[in-house]
Amino acid sequence: MGKTIAEKIFDSHLKDNPSGNINVIRLDAVFCHEITTPVAINDLVMRGKDRVFDPAKIKVVIDHVTPAKDSKTAMQGKILRDWVKRNNIPDFFDIGRNGVCHAIFPEKGFVRPGYTIIMGDSHTCTHGAFGAFAAGVGTTDLEVGILKGVCAFIYPESIKINITGKFKEGVFAKDLILHIISQIGVDGATNKVIEFVGPVVDKMSMEERMTLCNMSVEAGATCGICYPDKVTVDYLWEFIQDEFASKEAALSEYKKLVSDEDASYFKKTDINIDKLEPVATYGFKPDKVKAVSELAGEKIDQVYIGSCTNGRIEDLREAAKVLSGKSISNSVRGIVSPATPSIFSMALDEGIIKIFLDAGFCVTNPTCGACLGMSNGVLADGEVCASTTNRNFNGRMGKGGMVHLMSPATAAASAIAGFITNSNLYKG
Repeated sequence: MGKTIAEKIFDSHLKDNPSGNINVIRLDAVFCHEITTPVAINDLVMRGKDRVFDPAKIKVVIDHVTPAKDSKTAMQGKILRDWVKRNNIPDFFDIGRNGVCHAIFPEKGFVRPGYTIIMGDSHTCTHGAFGAFAAGVGTTDLEVGILKGVCAFIYPESIKINITGKFKEGVFAKDLILHIISQIGVDGATNKVIEFVGPVVDKMSMEERMTLCNMSVEAGATCGICYPDKVTVDYLWEFIQDEFASKEAALSEYKKLVSDEDASYFKKTDINIDKLEPVATYGFKPDKVKAVSELAGEKIDQVYIGSCTNGRIEDLREAAKVLSGKSISNSVRGIVSPATPSIFSMALDEGIIKIFLDAGFCVTNPTCGACLGMSNGVLADGEVCASTTNRNFNGRMGKGGMVHLMSPATAAASAIAGFITNSNLYKG
């Protein structure tokens, strides 16, 4: 019997099988940010275990509230900074050099095919786009990972989603993953790995694949994963070129991870996107999805473009196409947060930042703040946001606030109109 990509990664990293289906695997990287990691740090200090398994394999960023908005968030940052210094951790991205974790870590080359990665953040599944097993974990698992470089998981079962067809103009990876979640439900992939395959995925950029994998957790998945291919190698080449004689050699090695034809799956699903149109969420669950045309006219108070889902340069370019030469409605607040300094710089060089500013958007530094209702765009009770983020839970962006999830192009069009509407890119 063949193996899935997740099974191959697990088997190559297996350290122990203490009982039943529980497997302890070796970690290639532990990612940390200032909201969840300080709790783990303080507990390790209290237990007299203030050390790390390998400083070079721990990557740290301040990104959720940056700069600090109050004394509490300032202390979270201080705990992280002091810990980094005590343990001589080289890769730390503080204010001015920081970005949204799930954007800056791949950008820095910290994610590779076949890697195992944990972080105290549910959207760690983003990094599966590179053919890695990456999962969000709780405080106890994070502590063990920091201290010992291992983590315990149930042996992975996978759901294979084969995606065929062709995107209509104005339809994007965000529309696709929202559609998939609506089909399988918020618990349809609980404790499973979603394997995204097929000709549509093969043609996707790394940014698009990261969008797909990022929201796998909204269907309950432990991880979303794509096969590493030439697109992956091209993205990573500046970081891996000393490890391989050529791109072809790297591709040959990474292709060994691809699932075997006779691998066993928990479930297989086919999705054709030929008729897919732009979609958005309604209500307070990410599987509550309708076509934008069905939600057209729904009033909004704020538009947010950014996050680990859709704050990359491709996302900003698509939004800028819609906004160019236009102004947002006087009834709407527009906020855009490029996900990393590098993305901000590219958007500046390409004139994208000017398009946002001329349209009436507030352009902020890279941060997660608005997405989880902590800073940089919190909603008031009763307000509604059209957002490119990944969760629409009740109160997610502020107590009493309502969030509609959508693509950057749809969000930009909705900002201009003052209500939910399709972009001029969509020719449905």
